Amino acid sequence: MNYNLNDLQAKAPRSSTWSSLKKLLELISHEKRNLWLALTAILITSGINLCGPLIIGETIDKYIFVAHKNYQGVLVNCGILFCLYLVSFASSYVQTLVMGGVGQRMLFTLRNAIFNKLQILPVGFFNQNKAGDLISRVNNDTDKLNQFFSQQLMQFIGSIATMTGAGIFLLSVNIKLGSATLIPAVLILLFTSITSAWVKTKNAKNLKSVGGMSAEIQESLNNFRVIIAFNRRDYFRKRFDEANRENYKTAIAAGVANNSYVPVYALLSSFAQIIVFAYGIYLFSKGEIGIGLVTVSFVSYANNFYNPLRQLAALWTGFQTAMAGWDRIAHILALNTDLLSLPETAPEDNAPLLEFRNVYFGYTDDKEILHNINFKLEQGKTYALVGPTGGGKTTTASLIARLYDPRKGAVLLNGADIRSFDPVEGTRKIGFILQEPFLFTGTVRENILYGNELYVSHTNEQLEQVIREANLGTLLASFENGLDTKVTSGGDSISLGQKQLVAFMRAVLRKPELLILDEATANIDTITEKLLGDILNKLPETTTRVIIAHRLNTIENADEIFFVNSGEVTRAGSLDDAMRMLLKGKRTS
Repeated sequence: MNYNLNDLQAKAPRSSTWSSLKKLLELISHEKRNLWLALTAILITSGINLCGPLIIGETIDKYIFVAHKNYQGVLVNCGILFCLYLVSFASSYVQTLVMGGVGQRMLFTLRNAIFNKLQILPVGFFNQNKAGDLISRVNNDTDKLNQFFSQQLMQFIGSIATMTGAGIFLLSVNIKLGSATLIPAVLILLFTSITSAWVKTKNAKNLKSVGGMSAEIQESLNNFRVIIAFNRRDYFRKRFDEANRENYKTAIAAGVANNSYVPVYALLSSFAQIIVFAYGIYLFSKGEIGIGLVTVSFVSYANNFYNPLRQLAALWTGFQTAMAGWDRIAHILALNTDLLSLPETAPEDNAPLLEFRNVYFGYTDDKEILHNINFKLEQGKTYALVGPTGGGKTTTASLIARLYDPRKGAVLLNGADIRSFDPVEGTRKIGFILQEPFLFTGTVRENILYGNELYVSHTNEQLEQVIREANLGTLLASFENGLDTKVTSGGDSISLGQKQLVAFMRAVLRKPELLILDEATANIDTITEKLLGDILNKLPETTTRVIIAHRLNTIENADEIFFVNSGEVTRAGSLDDAMRMLLKGKRTS
């Protein structure tokens, strides 16, 4: 299955801005009450602010010009305005407080949703996408949404409400002058509708380049020792320079697109002011409108209509950036794992511990790695998988551990399809020790107990006793501070060999029915390797071992050897037969 996010986004039909917004609002539907409260507050604020110019214009015409300086009426209206503006202040504060909380909770919800989705996606997803780009989607893209919701959304809605109200007041006070004042707004609407998709596309490319640069930085830092060892700082410097230049180009393009609205909106707003003064004075000269309404009310309402448009010029670009970020997030949330669960099935009688039955597999749909694989593993035996590099040994082991599912055929565990097992039960039954173990930042104890609830409540003394009973005490003794030894992910706090020992202890303490060792002794010395061999021999007799190794002493005591090459698994017979097949396979590959 194709999990490459960049490919999926390129092939996906372009969604409209409003459909993207609708999907986002569905995700935060639990905030509906707070959104309505904030909306009510912003409408109250906008409504009060719109009443001010009308009251001022009426005051000028009624109490100053007509009533010959009736100051009592002026003071009454001033008191009314003061009370209205106090209410406006309170409602504005409520709106800011509520939306700040909505934005932060939305950020929390989004990041949780993305991370939880990542938890259920298969290994193939992470093989096809760079970690840096995923980190950028979780951190950067969600933050763009948070900024819009917490800081800009209510301004956006408030601007629209103010514009709508101002337009209604303009038309109701004088429909001729109001209609003329709104003509530039039609041109603004056309310009915005034509350019919105272009702006969103430019911002999407910029966010993609930010993710690419993040991925490049992470790759360089993760492989810094290799860079130093080969003295190839120039290579990664060149790679980063290319990513940085790409980000620079897309940022410039996005900046140009984002800033295109402001001068256009400002120009058309200025045209509206000219219309108000020129046409308004003409109507005043004909006695169709009062001077107070022209010079105060109409000018104020024109400003209340076009100033929010200027704000919308900036807010609209923020909205398009947020929607571009949401599109990148939505592509992750829309994915589903191809590791599907099947209904529980009754196991077959006298079934082997594990069986491959007519299994076909490929990492991509266009390339098949394993072809019609059939073999059985009996309980309590030791099996070895040998073969040339790239022959399919690790792929076979990954199917056993259900890191992937076969394209055709079935992998049976205890006579039942492995897809019918609960994931918790499956990982309890099957242990996997990788060639390059991954440890989390913390202590040796925390890494040993990762995914193992059985000993979580044990004290260090109790856990040490359990480790000794499992014949792992000698391994623990190689750590200076025992269980409290510090471990740094990706660091050098402990050696690679010691990391392998932690992974070994972690797997053995889970007491799996089947234990897979994929070159698990590649990074340790021969003495420790012999020690691990003795520990494996002391595992319960019911434990089945599958060993992938190139060292002959690791596989010489295996009960059965399988030769894996060119996508086929063949029973090898003796060690000598396996060696002859291995040499032949290397010559032909």
